[in-house]
Amino acid sequence: MDVPLVALITAGTAGLGAATARLFARTGMRVVVNYNNDRSRAAALVAELESLSPLQRPADGSSRADFVAIQADLSRRDDIGRLVTEAASAMGDRLDVVFSNGGWTQVRDITNLDDNVDEADWDRTYTMNVKSHLWLMHAAKIFLDASEGVFVTTASLAGVKVSGSSLAYAVSKAAQIHLVKGLALIAAPKIRVSSVSPGLMLTDWGLKFPLELQEEIRERTKLKRLATVEDVAEQVLCFVRCKSVTGANAVIDGGMAL
Repeated sequence: MDVPLVALITAGTAGLGAATARLFARTGMRVVVNYNNDRSRAAALVAELESLSPLQRPADGSSRADFVAIQADLSRRDDIGRLVTEAASAMGDRLDVVFSNGGWTQVRDITNLDDNVDEADWDRTYTMNVKSHLWLMHAAKIFLDASEGVFVTTASLAGVKVSGSSLAYAVSKAAQIHLVKGLALIAAPKIRVSSVSPGLMLTDWGLKFPLELQEEIRERTKLKRLATVEDVAEQVLCFVRCKSVTGANAVIDGGMAL
């Protein structure tokens, strides 16, 4: 019998993280979701994942946690190390998939230089959108080496085409995509490393934009369609399943970048 894959998803209890957790659960994976503050939302998602999963209890009657939520602040390297240690321990010292989904931004007028020189913005954006992914890969590498696993990050269309919520965000996402290529070189041949770069998604964050702007962005896409969290989750799963892809960045934007 195949052993279920074990996945860790950071920022995993809402939006794209939660959608990917649900997809992983439905396909028979065991999942650890990370959260920062909202313990009750994390607990509710864990219960939902258990209801979605086709996994059966072990035949020997032993107990096994297939879905777990772990709190960690992704801006703190020590917290990330603890998260990986606790996640692997909860799953029998195993990790096959890490979906590094955390990120941060502060909305600025990207066309106004004066509005994009706040040093605190740049420091936190770079910490969350670049360094946190590096720290997570470093902490998880020993487990992913053992399982010949996969590490996927959430980048952004803003890292491919200067756009999005701020100049700091766009630059940090471009750096993240380059980081992924570097990690793919370092981690080969055992670990595959890739990224997904969505355009605007109507998550809690995306829904903060005015309806007029949402429609304007939709009309600028070639497919007249905004990416959904389910669309992007399917691409993450594709990276997990495909053994011949690494260093790739999948742009999921309805063709806006063309």
